[in-house]
Amino acid sequence: MNDYAQQLERKRQRLSQLLAPFQAPALEVYESAPLNCRLRAEFRIWHEGEDCCYAMFEPGQKASSKSLIRIEQLPIASRAINELMPPLLDALKSKELTRKRLYQIEFLSTLSGDMLVTLIYHKKLDDDWRTAAAQLQEQLGIAIIGRSRKQKCVLSRDYVLEQFTVAQRHYEYQQLEGGFTQPNGAMCEIMLNWASDCAKTMQARGDLLELYCGNGNFTLPLSRHFRRVLATEVAKTSVYAAEWNIQRNACDNITVIRLSSEELTQALNGEREFRRLQQKAIELDQYDFDAVFVDPPRSGMDVNTCQLTARFEHILYISCNPETLARDLALLCETHRIERAALFDQFPQTDHIEAGVWLKRQGA
Repeated sequence: MNDYAQQLERKRQRLSQLLAPFQAPALEVYESAPLNCRLRAEFRIWHEGEDCCYAMFEPGQKASSKSLIRIEQLPIASRAINELMPPLLDALKSKELTRKRLYQIEFLSTLSGDMLVTLIYHKKLDDDWRTAAAQLQEQLGIAIIGRSRKQKCVLSRDYVLEQFTVAQRHYEYQQLEGGFTQPNGAMCEIMLNWASDCAKTMQARGDLLELYCGNGNFTLPLSRHFRRVLATEVAKTSVYAAEWNIQRNACDNITVIRLSSEELTQALNGEREFRRLQQKAIELDQYDFDAVFVDPPRSGMDVNTCQLTARFEHILYISCNPETLARDLALLCETHRIERAALFDQFPQTDHIEAGVWLKRQGA
């Protein structure tokens, strides 16, 4: 635990240094459980005759018996993953149909106890494999997907259901296999509550614009604090998941549209019309946006997207890369000031830093 405290302090110092040029307030630091916090894990499978094992390899080394690291447990992964690893491997090894040419296993678990396992093969998956995998699925009480080249065999479902509690309200999320989800579920719930509290403090009377909404992870709880929400996302599968989650949680003031930030800027400026907006009868001039929420990829936001977000009185920014966050803040703080800043230790045992800032327009 002492090592973890020291690691977290180094992260706090690093993020504080990056935010110092912008006169940020004292950093709010949210620590993670040091172990059993990752809800996703993936392993190569190493074969030796009729035996096989979970495997990782020495960093920078080609996969071989010399670089092989046999894995029996992964302390950073959730308890559910660690508990499933031995019986799953034993069951797979017991049948040639499920063992032969198995290349990789991916686990997706949840705080709510759901589990999805993806088995990736270097062979065609036939009806006999489906039968054997279905028996394994029932035996272990999990959902299984089989993947091979140009094949995806969904035996029951290709998602898990997660539950988070935000400001005493419960939300249920469909999280798709292969889709983006926050890997540290407990920390994700903390982040959702922090963002929701910021939104509540804003006392906004208008609408929220969200960029990069994914499956609606932040969208659902934030919607409670705004009249309406327009959320954008470019990935079709994420849009479908977001729409499912909106309906499941009866958040009837949210509209999701498949647009990039560049396309949305063009639409807001009246430079271009989009059929996708027309098909959903979305009239942008009917929205009164006074806040924007962004959760961009590691590359951060481009200049045009920064200029777009700077139009609004309030900016909520979740970042998975403090360097690109600092770069973007150099532009945003020309017009806005930081009201709150937080460090979320999404990835303990690594140097990775997840951050959140709430900015308010200067003079507002």
